[in-house]
Amino acid sequence: MTKIKEFKFLGLALMLVGMAHAQDANDAKKAIDAEQYQKAKTTLKSLISSNPDEGKNYFLLGEVYLTQTEQDSAAMYFNKGAKAKNDADYNTIGLGHIDLNNGSAAAAQTKFDAVEKNLKKKDVEQLVYIGKAYTTADTPDYAKAIAVLNKAVAKDAKYAPAYLALGEAYYRSNDQNNAYKNFRTASELDPSLLRAQLQLGVITKNTGAAFPEAVKFFEGIVAKNANYGPVYRELAETYYKWGNAEYAKKKEYNAKALESYRKYMSLTDYSLNSRMRYADFLLLTGDYKALETEANTMQQMDKVNPRILRYLAYSAYENGNFEGSLKAMKEFLAKVEPKRVIARDYLYLGLAQLATTVGDDGKGNSIIKDQVVFDEAIANIKKAAEMDINITNEFNAIAKKLFKGKLYGPAAIVFDVATTNPNSRSLFEDNFYFAYSTYYDYVNKTPEAKKAYVDQLKKADTALAKVIELSPTSQDAYLYKAKINQAIASNESYIEMAKSYDKYIEIVNTAGAAEVTKQSKNLLEAYSNAGAYYAVTDKAKAKDYFTKALAIDPADTYVKGELAKLK
Repeated sequence: MTKIKEFKFLGLALMLVGMAHAQDANDAKKAIDAEQYQKAKTTLKSLISSNPDEGKNYFLLGEVYLTQTEQDSAAMYFNKGAKAKNDADYNTIGLGHIDLNNGSAAAAQTKFDAVEKNLKKKDVEQLVYIGKAYTTADTPDYAKAIAVLNKAVAKDAKYAPAYLALGEAYYRSNDQNNAYKNFRTASELDPSLLRAQLQLGVITKNTGAAFPEAVKFFEGIVAKNANYGPVYRELAETYYKWGNAEYAKKKEYNAKALESYRKYMSLTDYSLNSRMRYADFLLLTGDYKALETEANTMQQMDKVNPRILRYLAYSAYENGNFEGSLKAMKEFLAKVEPKRVIARDYLYLGLAQLATTVGDDGKGNSIIKDQVVFDEAIANIKKAAEMDINITNEFNAIAKKLFKGKLYGPAAIVFDVATTNPNSRSLFEDNFYFAYSTYYDYVNKTPEAKKAYVDQLKKADTALAKVIELSPTSQDAYLYKAKINQAIASNESYIEMAKSYDKYIEIVNTAGAAEVTKQSKNLLEAYSNAGAYYAVTDKAKAKDYFTKALAIDPADTYVKGELAKLK
């Protein structure tokens, strides 16, 4: 379903290792590295209150807020810290980071250049922060990050945090070899850097399917410090991915994943942001009951944050509360910044709209209760695909539900969108069912509407050609290719109809007597319709087909009449 989200807290934690301050500041940095953000904020606010002249405390607090995507709060502390008597330049870096997030790379560069220009001979930390700003910005620039961090390494080859940050920049730019090398160097220079060791385990986890090795690696970190929360988050993700790779053990590994994540929560904090990270994981593992409970708890804590509404919308839908889902998703979209909206939001909006507008006529047939809302639902599902083509992997199940409800036109629309993804896991089925749905939608139309449907039928014919390409012996593909070309009703399509019936007849007869018996009704159709075509172009073949049709149904008056004409 969905991939694990990379949180910005990783980059922040990498930046903070190795800074030298008073004991209270060190406690704050340790809390940040352990992802105990509420504790860190409380400590840093206390430090600022007691020593307002120390700029680094403002910077650290601002970075915590950036980690939690609360940019306005971050900017407030960076601006205050920029006026502090000591270490104000760190806050200039923080403001540059915000410039990067806002797409103002030139403004950020100006700020970073000003900081670098005033560095003393042994100043290295500032370069690390600049590098990390480039790495963790909303739109990262890994090349610049690596260049700046290499300057830091050149300036002090023994400074472990520089290698740690450099490893992260390489890791995020998908250069795993250099990432591993730098994480290892950081760990060797400072064995107490559990974050560096953690990242070595992360690379192991992502190498092939080395999940057992990764678990062993993370358990080694637990043996060194059983209270280091982030390692349990990585264990949770490892078990989750392992369960996806070995489906037979998915339930077992998902349980271990959730147990590890609950351990992570117990060692960090139960702040709103921590609960949101937990909610993300519940979403990944598909525990929608727990997600809805967690979302309702978060809503009591914060009735403003729109992200909570997303969790409510997703979980309510999966738990069958369609009206609640629709209400939450509409409210979410009204409140959230447009750049925060993702494809899945539109998918769930469309699904909730479908669920609330499709009813039952009392005879087991689906009916559309509100055509306007139904059309909006289809448009939103299409929009989801436009935003992220990979989400079409989930369209097969949606469209099949519509098809089962005899909503053939809407089903064809959703299947059609699914076929636009050439890498879809269900490409064969999507193409076939698109054509299948299209045909039955055509059958149910009025004579006048059928005349305007030729282009859609031609598109269905092309989809069946793709099905045949993927599976040349798919007899149903040939059968419906014949039906659709008969409906197109042109000289060219009649030729294609006859060829498709020929191939269908060949495949069924090759399959043996049992399949022939099973397909008798369709074979009768094939022999009759193809025979009618060949009665004009190949009388001997027509006579053969009509004779075989009569063997299936000796009472068929049409076949008897056509056969009599050929004698």
